[in-house]
Amino acid sequence: MRKELKLYFAILALTAFALGITSNVISNFFKDAYDVTAYQRGFLEFPRELPGIISIFVIAGLSFLSDIRISIIAQVLSFIGIAILGFTTPTYNVMILLVFINSMGMHLFFPLQDSIGLDLAEKDNIGKRLGQFKGFFTGVQMLAAMFVFWGFREGFMSFETPFKLTFVIAAAMFLAIIIMLVVLERWVRIDKPHVKQNGYVFRKAYKYYYVLIILFGVQKQIMMVYGPWVLIDLLSKKADTISILTVIGSFIGIFFIPAVGKWLDRFGVRKLLFADAISFIGVYLVYGLLCVGYINGSIQTAGLGVVLAYAIFIIDRMSSQMGIVRTVYLRKIAIMPSDITPTLTLGQSMDHAVSIVCAYLGGVIWSLWGPQYIFFIAAGFSLINLYVAFKVHVK
Repeated sequence: MRKELKLYFAILALTAFALGITSNVISNFFKDAYDVTAYQRGFLEFPRELPGIISIFVIAGLSFLSDIRISIIAQVLSFIGIAILGFTTPTYNVMILLVFINSMGMHLFFPLQDSIGLDLAEKDNIGKRLGQFKGFFTGVQMLAAMFVFWGFREGFMSFETPFKLTFVIAAAMFLAIIIMLVVLERWVRIDKPHVKQNGYVFRKAYKYYYVLIILFGVQKQIMMVYGPWVLIDLLSKKADTISILTVIGSFIGIFFIPAVGKWLDRFGVRKLLFADAISFIGVYLVYGLLCVGYINGSIQTAGLGVVLAYAIFIIDRMSSQMGIVRTVYLRKIAIMPSDITPTLTLGQSMDHAVSIVCAYLGGVIWSLWGPQYIFFIAAGFSLINLYVAFKVHVK
């Protein structure tokens, strides 16, 4: 294996671990440290998701830099935000600012991570290599979730104290990633001079990719915020429960994601888009029915009723791991290779613009009418995924 790939795997490992011990339990942090309501939880997605929109302008402004150098800047922001939260429990408003800074760094890095991976992947095995990247990433996230489960279960981790070990460890990881990216940038710059990317690309040829990304913005918000909130708010589960479920989902993902990459190379993008659409529709219909049952008492909030919620939570994680399909689809329809990074960034901005609206509306819907309607609406939107799968044609 080339030395650049080995170093990239190391960067993925630290990134996955840092995100695994922070993002997966952020809802518990909000609940334990600030006792937020469902409405406030929806509002808090605004500072978390706004960077996803702003990132297109930031990356456009920094387009004179290589993807790796922009990634270094991104990791510096991630470090600053999470490090301060790790050593203090600031006021609510200051916390929102720090969450924004950390999220800005992460959202700058997400499209660049995929772009760098595409550049490093062998051109005749793109699906397989991306599947390996994502599978490895998920495997490390599983280890991170196990670590968080152990820490909260044993009591040496807590969000109710000023010093938060989970966030401090994540800060150390981000610092190490910065150093590794500096080394990677030197190696890649020697082997392959940087080709300047356009800061902004919008093409009619990519219209179905844009539709898929916008739909994912809706689905992602339900998946990341209100799926776990069913367990936290309706079933009163804590961070250790969310962590162990994440462990199980990640363990399955270690094998599932590389398989998706191989299926992409074997069966093609179109068939995988069908599978992606059907999985989202099924997950959200079941989530909605479970909520109805918990509220009217027809499904117990213990025993089998809880097991059902755990199962759909894990299946939901499997659905989210199908994102590799959209990335490979873009790679295959790209008119020019230089379109990929700015289009990934534009797509991220689109999905986050939708996410912000959905986060707020989701909190309103949950508070006024009930959580089940959030999931039923998401299932309805997912029908559009089926339409797109019918329409796309990839050579």
